[in-house]
Amino acid sequence: MSPADEAGAGGAPREPAAPGEELAEVCGLTDEGEGVVRGGKTVFVAGALPRERIRLRRSRRHRQHDDGVLIEVLAPSPDRVVPRCVHFGICGGCALQHLAAPAQLAAKEAQLRETLARVAHVEPHRWLPPLAGPVWAYRRRARLGAKFVHKKGRVVVGFRERAAPYVADLTRCEVLAEPVGALIAPLAALLTRLSIREQLPQIEVAVADNVVALVLRTLAPPVEADRQLLREFAAARRVRLYLQPAGLDSVQELDGKGAAPLYYRLDSFGLELEFAPTDFIQVNAAVNEALVRRAVELLELQPDSRVLDLFCGLGNFTLGLARHCAHATGVEGEAALVARARGNAAHNGIVNAEFHVADLAAEPPPAAPWLKSGYSHVLLDPPRAGARAVLAALGKLAPRRLLYISCHPGSLARDLMALVHEHGFTLEAAGVVDMFPHTAHVESLALLSRSA
Repeated sequence: MSPADEAGAGGAPREPAAPGEELAEVCGLTDEGEGVVRGGKTVFVAGALPRERIRLRRSRRHRQHDDGVLIEVLAPSPDRVVPRCVHFGICGGCALQHLAAPAQLAAKEAQLRETLARVAHVEPHRWLPPLAGPVWAYRRRARLGAKFVHKKGRVVVGFRERAAPYVADLTRCEVLAEPVGALIAPLAALLTRLSIREQLPQIEVAVADNVVALVLRTLAPPVEADRQLLREFAAARRVRLYLQPAGLDSVQELDGKGAAPLYYRLDSFGLELEFAPTDFIQVNAAVNEALVRRAVELLELQPDSRVLDLFCGLGNFTLGLARHCAHATGVEGEAALVARARGNAAHNGIVNAEFHVADLAAEPPPAAPWLKSGYSHVLLDPPRAGARAVLAALGKLAPRRLLYISCHPGSLARDLMALVHEHGFTLEAAGVVDMFPHTAHVESLALLSRSA
């Protein structure tokens, strides 16, 4: 046996492994934020970081890899930090609180670079600096689980556990926007007092600029005593409560008061956007506004520009772009969001924007009304599945610049491969957007150009 086999980093003796345990070096992170150990059959180890020497035990075998349990960190990464949240490691809401924020961004950029090269076979002409914002108390939209646990005699509220299908028993959350981060324990105590505590599986959180909204999914109607407890909680905590007895169209405010709509502002654009408590909005308010600003900058809009915004939602990008171009057209598959977008245009006095309902998961028909106008610029912000169905249409539109905002590197790379290698676009720039700090979620953007 050579000295290198007997010694670890710096020549220090390697600790002997106990039966069933292994000593290993971590070489990377998975897409879920787990440490990767190679050499023999690959092992994924939650809590381990690149460049660390660890002690692990294999806990579950799969065909291509094994899962491992981190027993001990023998030589920590210089980027390892103490997680702020006492629930980290159990709660599945975060995966990377033990990694310093700058290193999280570097890891996400490395994942984006690797995915674009491996899947799309492309490299941008330039890499954009990461778009970052607050890393704590940033999350204004979330879906929390609720569960009455008989052994504990109370309701627990939180995200799902990382390694089990249970609701994590949280007392507070460090990433939820305030005041919701501090409301977890009081909310659990409230639900425990309700007669329908076993019929309340979910809570939707929406933190607007004017009020905090909580939507309680109810599988049984609350009795009057329950409603009174809910009223008292809402008044004391200054939140607005909604009940959802069935689908999204059943959501109604407690007691149906018809209060003013929720809204958030994009101050850089003089916009106030109204939304319903279950509508999709970007979770990180500061990063969202910075992203809309960067979209305007990268597209290089002119006074005569005509912009097409696909997957436009309630007009988050469309209306900001409309402030800087001749005309903006938004297209979205959900009719309720299109109605909201039209209302937001009117609310903000924007007359150079129009919105259409269309299924963007299917190839658009040539006679689609939103395809009849020529566009100089396109922005698309699709869901995780990507935008495969509309890529051929974008190739025919041949805009000068196209900005793709992505929430999944794999679908982005697949779509960029088609746009570049089949439809004549050039990848000018790409970069990561830190919309979800402390999670393994990678948001990114890619700017493409097309010669006339």
